[in-house]
Amino acid sequence: MTIEVSTPDAGAVDEVLGALRAWQDDAAPMQLHPGDVGWFWRFGARATAAALRTWRRDGRILAVGLLDGPGLLRLAIAPESLQDGELARRLADDASRPERGVLTDGEASVEAPVGALVDDRLRACGWGSDEPWTLLACDLAAPVAGRVARVETVGAEHAPVWATVLRTSFDGSTFTAERWLTMAAGPAYAGARSLVAYDDQGDAVAAVALWSAGPGRPGLIEPMGVHRDHRGRGHGTAITRAALDALRELGASSALVCAPSSNVGAVATYESAGFRRLGERRDRRRGTADPRVAT
Repeated sequence: MTIEVSTPDAGAVDEVLGALRAWQDDAAPMQLHPGDVGWFWRFGARATAAALRTWRRDGRILAVGLLDGPGLLRLAIAPESLQDGELARRLADDASRPERGVLTDGEASVEAPVGALVDDRLRACGWGSDEPWTLLACDLAAPVAGRVARVETVGAEHAPVWATVLRTSFDGSTFTAERWLTMAAGPAYAGARSLVAYDDQGDAVAAVALWSAGPGRPGLIEPMGVHRDHRGRGHGTAITRAALDALRELGASSALVCAPSSNVGAVATYESAGFRRLGERRDRRRGTADPRVAT
């Protein structure tokens, strides 16, 4: 059967999230997680649906893409289809041809699972390698060791505090309480929590969102930030450990996170919280920009 690409409407996003949950496995490569879609939901249901692409054969979803910015396609592939030659050719062809409605012409990047055949196909089509990202995981079979921050689970009443901490954690961030409320109303947030950490003086110093893919499956931490006025005091490590505890309570088998390898401070923070490195991943790049959407 021919593989077809399409953009789901808002009513079909639950099916897409179901596929992404089913593909999360500790033995599989790290790839687009339902929490990534949940985090994107801060822009609203219509924008999220418009940013998604599905590749199907005989009605069955084989791959999901999220346009996480104007020129970045982030892919998840059914584990049994990672080496599917027809799918790899179609994904690479669709990413390379603007008229297919996936990526526009010019600078663009594709993030694919490590070892997926589509990476080889993109390279054969002339796509180069982008900057490395460090992949990390933490086994949640046992309780997390070390100091855990004094945290509150964020509800609507704490959304302004969470938004302020996140906005002061990332240069150029425009995140607002309204965006948190929009995100929390999305279907992926049913298996998620947002936490805010406080120091001994009662100041909000760090924020994190964590996303479950269901019991026995890897969860995701995205994003985690420390207020720029409170860095260097262990708050990032502490709130990450609190997030790991929360994911364990939700039944996650492990926690996943990735960070630019050039951001050595972020990688060190995750390692100090209990993560181990899984290696690096490089996007396939056409042009020079990494057009990830702003926080």
